Amino acid sequence: MSYRYDIRLSGSGGQGLILMGIILAEAIGLYDGKYVAQTQSYGPEARGGSSKAEVVVSDEEIDYPRAMKLDLLVAMNQKSCDDYYMDLKSEGVLIVDSTFVSQIPVQGAYQIPFTGMAREKFKKEMVANIIALGAISKLTPIVSPKAIEAAVLARVPKGTEKLNRDALRMGMGAGQKAKKLVASSVVNLIENEDT
Repeated sequence: MSYRYDIRLSGSGGQGLILMGIILAEAIGLYDGKYVAQTQSYGPEARGGSSKAEVVVSDEEIDYPRAMKLDLLVAMNQKSCDDYYMDLKSEGVLIVDSTFVSQIPVQGAYQIPFTGMAREKFKKEMVANIIALGAISKLTPIVSPKAIEAAVLARVPKGTEKLNRDALRMGMGAGQKAKKLVASSVVNLIENEDT
C-alpha cells in the first residue's frame, strides 16, 4: 500500500492560504524529498471570499492531485471549519485559528490564535499564515521544521526574512504547547472515565 497524506488549508481570501500551500508543498517536495501536488481555489472576490489550498503528499507519483479524505485540515475561519470538518478522516488532525473559530466540531482539535498572535507580536496579520506553518511542522509528521524554514526563507520578499523566521518559530513554539495541552486533556479525560 502506498502512503498518501491529504491536506486542506482553508479560510478567507487575503489570509495568505495560497502562499501557505505553495510554501508547504515546496518544503515537502524540494527539501524533504517526497512526492507532492498542490492545487488552489478561491471565490471571485480578491479578498474576503472563500479560499483554499490543497497539498497531497505521497511516497510515489500522485495520479490525483486533489485532497479527498483529509489527514489535516487547517481552518482559518469559522465558515471553513464548518464547511470542511466532515471531510476529515476519523484520525485526521484539525488545526484552527482560534482568533476566528470558536465552535469546534470535533474532539482534540488544536486551537491556536494565529491571527491574534500576529497582531499582538508583529502588528501584522499577514504573518498569521507563517505562524500556522510553524505549528503544522510541530503538530504533524508531514514536514520537518528545517524544511519549512528553508522554504519560507526562499519564498518571502527580500528584507522580510527576519520577520518571517520569527513568525515561523513562534508558530513552532505554539504548536509544541498545543500538542502538550491536547495530550494532557486526553489523559485527564481517560483518567476521569476510569474513576
